[in-house]
Order: sequence, then C-alpha cells, then structure tokens
Amino acid sequence: MKNSSVIVSEGVEKTYHNGVDVRAVRGIDLTIEQGEFTAIVGPSGSGKTTFLNLVSGLDKPTAGRVFLAGIEIGKMSGTELSDFRRDNIGFIFQAYNLIPVLTVTENIEYVMPLQGIAKRKRRERVMEMLEMVGLADKAGTKPTLLSGGQKQRVAVARAMAAKPKLMLADEPTANLDSETSGSLLDMMRKLNRETGMTFVFSTHDELVMRRAERLLTLRDGKITADETGHRKTIPGETDLKQGNGKTP
Repeated sequence: MKNSSVIVSEGVEKTYHNGVDVRAVRGIDLTIEQGEFTAIVGPSGSGKTTFLNLVSGLDKPTAGRVFLAGIEIGKMSGTELSDFRRDNIGFIFQAYNLIPVLTVTENIEYVMPLQGIAKRKRRERVMEMLEMVGLADKAGTKPTLLSGGQKQRVAVARAMAAKPKLMLADEPTANLDSETSGSLLDMMRKLNRETGMTFVFSTHDELVMRRAERLLTLRDGKITADETGHRKTIPGETDLKQGNGKTP
C-alpha cells in the first residue's frame, strides 16, 4: 500500500437482508491517492452512496477490507472509529445538515471543541474558513436566513474546519441551480489544489463530472469504468490551475 493512498478498498461487498438479499456493492477493489478530485457516477441504485458509507465507516461491509490513510477501519472500536472520522474525514451532504438554532460561526466550530481546540484558535479557524468560502460577512447569521448556495458553502467550511485528509460529498449540488453549483464546485476545486485535500463525490451532476480529474462509473455495485485525465475546459470557469481568477 502506498503512503499516499487515502482510500484503499479490497474486495469490498455489501449485501442488505430485508426479506430479499440485495447486493448493493459487489467486490470493489479501489485505491484513491492523496489530492485526487474524483467523482463516482452511475444510475440510481448503482451503489454510489453505499460505497461512500462503507469507505467512511458509516456502514460495515459484508466482506472485504477498507483502509483509510493506511489504517484498517474495520478493526477499530466504535469510539475509535468515531474519533477517527471526526479528525480525518469531512462530510458534505445535499441536505446541508446545518443546525438551525446556531449561527454560521457556531455551526462551523461545532466539532472543534471535541478535538480539544481552544476557543481563540477555533474562532481564528472559523474566520479563515469563512474567508475561504466567501462568507465572512455571514458569521453571525442563522442558516434559515441563507440561500441554498450559502448553506452549502457553510457546510463545506464546517467540513474543512477539522482539516481532514478526505472530503466525501454525497450529491452536494442536488438542491442547487447550475450557476450556484458551478461556483461551489470551482471553490472546492480551488481548495483541492491549494491544500492537497482529497475530494470524492457521489453524483449525477454533469457539472461535477466535467470538473473531476478521475471518473469512476458504478453499475450494479461494480466499477465498470475508471477514467482519468478527461477533464474539459468549461466556459467561464475560473482558471484555478494558473490562479488567475477570483475565488467564487
């Protein structure tokens, strides 16, 4: 296993038993290296979300092994796995999952006290994240007063705040219009380039697929295609590689 491997799955399978056996994931062998910007695509029911849940430890495989940053997560206790996810994985969901009674600042710093980060350092990091996602003026705002795109930016900032090695995004643009989606994706691509953080998306969105540098296609729980280096230039997209554009 390479030192730079963030995700390694070996023969990973998942079968659900609900009267009828449903094989959601069927023997996936996959390695994702540090700094990749990867999209997992496929029709509904192909196993995309299930696979993300397996590699993040949110669900347990029926067979096979999963390694994150070189550690086999199946051998961890419940508490060890929870702590490991908290410190190493950021999650971005299509439903945002923000706490409505908390401000933007409070939502972003929610996990940091559990990491033992002092209050002053927490606030410094929150402002760093808000500047990064272009929402410094919304620090004291409640989520109910934000647009969908702004809520998703807060969700990205919250996921980034713990400085994880891996960001997992399950249909992050599903509730957004095309313009907002494009801006958000360009921002995440910029963060990927600047920090070396690994991003893995589960998506149906063509905008995500076109920005991904690696495209994995799942059908019936199996990887049927693995494409790299296919990314196209998108009209109006910020030139992130050269750093010539502004942060979206």
